[in-house]
Amino acid sequence: MANGVGHSRDVAVIIPAAGMGSRMGGVPKQFRTLGKHTLLRRSVGCFTGLKEVMQVVVVVPEGHLSDTEADLKSVDFDGLVLTVGGATRQESVRKGLEVVSSAARVVLVHDAARPFASTDKIREVVAAVRDYEAASLAIPVADTLRKVSGTNFAETVSREGIYRMQTPQGFRPALLVEAHREAAEAGWKTTDDVDLVMRQGHAVCLINGHPANFKITTPDDWELAEMIVQDATASRGPDG
Repeated sequence: MANGVGHSRDVAVIIPAAGMGSRMGGVPKQFRTLGKHTLLRRSVGCFTGLKEVMQVVVVVPEGHLSDTEADLKSVDFDGLVLTVGGATRQESVRKGLEVVSSAARVVLVHDAARPFASTDKIREVVAAVRDYEAASLAIPVADTLRKVSGTNFAETVSREGIYRMQTPQGFRPALLVEAHREAAEAGWKTTDDVDLVMRQGHAVCLINGHPANFKITTPDDWELAEMIVQDATASRGPDG
């Protein structure tokens, strides 16, 4: 059961890709080519080969529907849906929820800038959602944490029990829809969906993530991603 065996095709995935990637500069990072494919296509590909996944909703910036469609036209998956996002990630996820199939029993939300999510970890999240209604990948903070005062270091902060969130984050559809509805009415702003669900009093199950599932945010992150892709291509041959 933990690997999705015995479950029907009832998982929908929302990939909010409407950001402009200002910290990278230039072309929005999701449309940059990483190896043979764009970053977005690689992130979409993390899910389209899973038999449990019935739908992948890609939320794109206004004015980018046609070029995103062209980028993803070679994806062999019959449940791909494109829709236009909003000004924030939160709004884009909400717009993605509006087009999620009513047949979905699990909804995953995954960052477009995380192209290395593994099948095993995705399936762990799905299995946990089936059992607990909400789950997310996260990894414990390994570095020493310290506050700064001006240009000097200040007190050290305990890292015990501190985790860095990853995606996918998974939920029962009704739970996530209600969380976004309440957030919109209350004016809550956040950077991930776990926060919105927890504000409603729901527990979210922790699934241990993996360092390879990092989010590409800076030019240094991009260089690391290029090295990973190059190494993987070299190990698999020219078609990798």
